[in-house]
Amino acid sequence: MISWGEDCRNGFGLVKPGGLDTTKTDISCVNLIHLKSKIQALSAGNSVVAFIRNNGRLVSVARIQEDLDGRRFTGKLKSVTCKERIRALSCGDSHAVLLSEEGRVLCLDKANILSPLGNLCNRQVTQVACGDQHSILLTQDGQVFTWGQNTSGQLGLGWGEPRDMSMSPKPLKSLSGIPLVQITAGGDHSFALSLSGAVFGWGKNTAGQLGLGDTTNRCAPAPVVCLNLKKTVLISCGGEHTAVLTKGGVVFTFGSGHYGQLGHNSLRDELRPRVVGQLCGSKVTQIACGRHHTLAFVGPSNKMYSFGRGEQGQLGNGVKIDQSVPLPVQLPDQIDDQKIEHIFAGGNHSFALCSLGQESEERPNNLRSSVGKVTQQAIDEEIIDKWISECDSKSWKKGQKEITKMFSSASCLNGSFLDKSCDKHYQTSPKQSGLDYSLVQGAFRKLAKKGKVLTEVEAVVQHTLLRSLYEEPIGVEGLRVYLVLPELLRVLHKQHRRTDLTEAVAAAILRLHPDKLQVLGDCWSSLKPSVMTKHIGVWKKALSGILRNEHILRTRDTGIKHLLQVLGHLHRANQKSVETQTVPDSTFCMEEVHFNPIFLEEDVKLWRLWSKQDVDQTPAIFCRYPFLMNLQSKINVFNINAALTKNPPNNRQRTGMWPFDMFLVAAPAPFFELRLNRASLIEDTFHQLSVAYHSTFKRSLVVYFDEDVKLTDVYKRDFFLHLFDKLLVPESGMFMYNDTNTLAWFPAMPRVEEKHYFLFGVLCGMALYNNNMVHLPFPMAFFKKLVNINPSLEDLREFSPIEAGSLQYILDYPDDDVENMDMTFSVMWGDVAVELDPKETGKLVTSANKKEFVDTYVNYIFNQSVEVVFEEFRKGFFKVCDKDVVEFFQPEELRGVMVGKENFDWETLKQNTVYEGEYHAGHPNIVTFWEVFEELTEDQKKAFLLFLTGCDRVPILGMNQIMMRVQTLLNSSQQHFPEALTCHSLLQLPIYPSKETLQSRLIEAVGHNRGFKNE
Repeated sequence: MISWGEDCRNGFGLVKPGGLDTTKTDISCVNLIHLKSKIQALSAGNSVVAFIRNNGRLVSVARIQEDLDGRRFTGKLKSVTCKERIRALSCGDSHAVLLSEEGRVLCLDKANILSPLGNLCNRQVTQVACGDQHSILLTQDGQVFTWGQNTSGQLGLGWGEPRDMSMSPKPLKSLSGIPLVQITAGGDHSFALSLSGAVFGWGKNTAGQLGLGDTTNRCAPAPVVCLNLKKTVLISCGGEHTAVLTKGGVVFTFGSGHYGQLGHNSLRDELRPRVVGQLCGSKVTQIACGRHHTLAFVGPSNKMYSFGRGEQGQLGNGVKIDQSVPLPVQLPDQIDDQKIEHIFAGGNHSFALCSLGQESEERPNNLRSSVGKVTQQAIDEEIIDKWISECDSKSWKKGQKEITKMFSSASCLNGSFLDKSCDKHYQTSPKQSGLDYSLVQGAFRKLAKKGKVLTEVEAVVQHTLLRSLYEEPIGVEGLRVYLVLPELLRVLHKQHRRTDLTEAVAAAILRLHPDKLQVLGDCWSSLKPSVMTKHIGVWKKALSGILRNEHILRTRDTGIKHLLQVLGHLHRANQKSVETQTVPDSTFCMEEVHFNPIFLEEDVKLWRLWSKQDVDQTPAIFCRYPFLMNLQSKINVFNINAALTKNPPNNRQRTGMWPFDMFLVAAPAPFFELRLNRASLIEDTFHQLSVAYHSTFKRSLVVYFDEDVKLTDVYKRDFFLHLFDKLLVPESGMFMYNDTNTLAWFPAMPRVEEKHYFLFGVLCGMALYNNNMVHLPFPMAFFKKLVNINPSLEDLREFSPIEAGSLQYILDYPDDDVENMDMTFSVMWGDVAVELDPKETGKLVTSANKKEFVDTYVNYIFNQSVEVVFEEFRKGFFKVCDKDVVEFFQPEELRGVMVGKENFDWETLKQNTVYEGEYHAGHPNIVTFWEVFEELTEDQKKAFLLFLTGCDRVPILGMNQIMMRVQTLLNSSQQHFPEALTCHSLLQLPIYPSKETLQSRLIEAVGHNRGFKNE
């Protein structure tokens, strides 16, 4: 052993006869001590030095005392006999804490009396550390306990904890679940280090020794953000300073620099971690802090450096003066054939334990690996293989204990399955969980091979782990468990096990503090789409299984609500993902779950009733999670909501006079009436809408033509068909069109009054509200904006392929050549010259801003240029339809519901046809009709569909939604034409004597325009 510093000349009584060699200088020396017996470990405080000897069987203690003149000297070495082997110890100012091989903690007081530490519930302890007047320990299951003085918050338990001495250890809950590899303390401050290099500090900070950028004391662990991603592997604390070592051998120091102990060639305090520049290039493998000095050991060269206070010779540099830069320690020549294994510093002392070269090869040569070995427990393939291969009862009992120990510990799960390729887990952040998901999936796949192992894991997680999870873990590492457990749930679902654990994990996620739940959401946002899809599938499968198999009463219980809420958080996280990471919204949809319309009506009512209440205070309401519903359910919800709006619950009347008017029944719903002339369809419509009260737009629409008072849905369908045909031709002047005149868009410079766009919005809303498909030749951007989704370059590609192609060309063009294109942010759109960046006229497009140019251009086309007119349209549309219900739909769904689709399945139409009266499928006239129909051109078939239903497109849910009825036309002859009631999809077909007659009459009938003339 080598020692130097305060009163160390006599070798602390550890020297065998003639075993003390000194390298003398004028006023100090470094001592090479040939030991009586081997020392396994040691620790030094301000007034005590302790050694572990004889393979842990003996602890020797030397106390620093003062004579009458106040001079300090080292007292006689005293031995403390221990019943258990001691493997680690730590010294405070005058006390020490010992750790036995069995994981028990013993406290040594000033009188050298040992006493066991209580209140640990038989937990095994893996590390201990002492500050001046406080102590810390780390248990095998990852829990941190603190006790002692709390004057500066050094216990990390908050300011509510008494500041005087507390000898009862208390758990530091905020570090619960973090996979810690080191705890340390010094003076009145404390630190913890995680497996992935996260650093947490608390306690006294008057000199910046916590590295947080200020001098405010902390009463709870705070992450040292400046050290994120630095791959920290070791921390050492002095009296009021701290040193940190990275995996790359870089040293950071911060805190008090009064004696130069930071090594920055300055006596200034540092409030944030700063690299010790003069050690750069020397791959440091160990660091140690004394009270006011610092040691750094470079393993490959067997050299040691020191800096800071030197008054007691603790720097080992031959002079008793302070130094503010690292200089080599003057080690004895006699150690050339030995290897320094570990360095220690404490109080005003410095030590190094040495071994012969052969011995050093057999043991790790730095403290980092031993720290990791003591505390790191992880689930891996090797241990799982052992569990699933064990057969006899003795082996299985041992396996059960291991399963319980590992799966009941959040820190164990959080420290398992790490992505160690290129040290990626050191980059842990909300955007990088540090997990290797292939390891997670592989592990649980293996566990599933043996049923009783999986059952044991399931039970431990449900009954022990989940109950132990803390609601406010610090950092991402404490949240990994929520990213790992879904894989366990997935293998359980594959074996068709109950969903109890899934519901329990959902409840645990929701117990997280909102801020931590937000961080977990950020982690979800960063998942690869393949992993995100599996996460979604876990919760979706559990929910759909309950809905399909369980009693209907379960649909409102807490378990269901928790599953819904987790899926809601996942959905929001997915929406925040970068575009390349987002999974399709359809991934969330439970296509296999068909909600009963009666249940949906109840759900809509609950949704409206509880709309302003916090989710936690309401039952499970599915309308809050429309992304889970299939399209049929969304349409049903829209129609139910419309029906309730048209005829609200308070619209009730009595059945008769008292005492017989005991029951309330729905009063007839009021209508919104339009009385129109076919010849002036647009003018009459706009006028009557303009003078109507907006509140009446939500009533059922009734249309009368040319003073005909007959009430029929036929007129309503004709109205929408012909009105939209007239509004959406270029001659109307309301819209601009693409180069092929196939798609319309709102103009940058409108030629009609703005109120026309408001009225057009009302009409579109009325069409949707009254279940009428209409002709809306707009790009997907139109429907995206209605559901509050921003259009993209892909939407411009639909409207103007040439324009979009040019923009894509700019994005794909080599960066070095973009400037040669000589393009600016000045563009033409809709025959109008536009400066996309008004602050900088003629701004050049460069490689650095080309994406900005494209995004700004697309935004101008779909948003900025049409802001006024589209806002008018939107206002009108949502005067009729409820915005929150419209937003149930995805853009492509909304387009399909409003416009229909063009995949015409004529065979399905034939198969679904119902025959009435004397007609049946084999009737000669029916057989002839289908022969004629099959010979029609595609356009003639579409015309027939228009004739039959009032629309020439197919409902979005398919041709199955059209149930054609066919009956004979009463009192008809072969001279009569077929007739249709569009509101009922009813074809009234006369009986014709020949195929030719039927064909002639049918073709002429479908070409009839119901009294409207095409210009």
